[in-house]
Parts: sequence; C-alpha cells; structure tokens
Amino acid sequence: SGSGRHARYFLALGHGIVAIDRDTGPLADLESQVEIIQADLEEGAASAVAWGGRTFAGVVVCNYLHRPLMPYLLDAVVPGGILIYETFARGNERHAKPRNPDHLLEPGELLSLVGMRFRVIAYEHGLIVGPRVVQRIAAVNATGNEALSELRPG
Repeated sequence: SGSGRHARYFLALGHGIVAIDRDTGPLADLESQVEIIQADLEEGAASAVAWGGRTFAGVVVCNYLHRPLMPYLLDAVVPGGILIYETFARGNERHAKPRNPDHLLEPGELLSLVGMRFRVIAYEHGLIVGPRVVQRIAAVNATGNEALSELRPG
C-alpha cells in the first residue's frame, strides 16, 4: 500500500479498503477507516494467505511486481470485479529504479498474465512522464455468463 495514496483515493469515493504492506506505518492515520494487514507478500506462505482467501470487487496494484503472487491476486477478484495494475517494465532501467529484471515486466507480460483469465478493458505499455517505462492494465474478471453480460451494451 506504500503511502496509502490509492487507499485514500478509493476511501474518499466510499469504497471499503483492505491495505496490505510490510511497512504499515504510513497508513497509521487510516486505522479507524481501513483494514490494514501487515505482511511481507514475498515471504513464503504469507503471499498466499495475507488476505485470508477473501475476494474483492476491486484489486489495485501499483509499482509492485512479485510474479508468484499474480495467481492469488487474480483469484482475489470476484466475477464481475476489476483489476487495476500498473508497474515497471523492461526499458525502465535506462531511466530510473528499479533496474533489476526480476522487478521489470517483459514486453506484453502483464497482458499475457491477465488476459488469459480476464476481459481486458485497457492496456498500455510504454514510456510515461518521469520518465518511466510501465505496463498498466484494467481488466474485468469475466468468469461466468453474468459477468460477461454486464460488460456488453444492453
């Protein structure tokens, strides 16, 4: 959750929030409004159970990549729910951190990981102001006919 920028934004819109990070200090002022889970998502079983197998109407991930976590993130989105994901991609190492290839998506990787299970609403890959190279996706979990029908015009 980092500093909680996105948690604060969605909270202001009236959404219930579960914020997860290994350092929850920056979220202290939100304790009475947000469920805060302190967990290192890269430590063994913690990555699989941090949110207790619960599902959510939306999952937002920004500037974070731990590939083994991806199936759990996708499983956490309810049918008809949305995933918003943005993180650094190959090419970013020429401009800024991270430079480690383990923390950079390969070309089309996010689209490939998400697009096999979700209906992609928007996808971008490229250089943005900063400068940074990112991939970002907005996708709906289109599991089941009811989810698909919600996405089609009347």
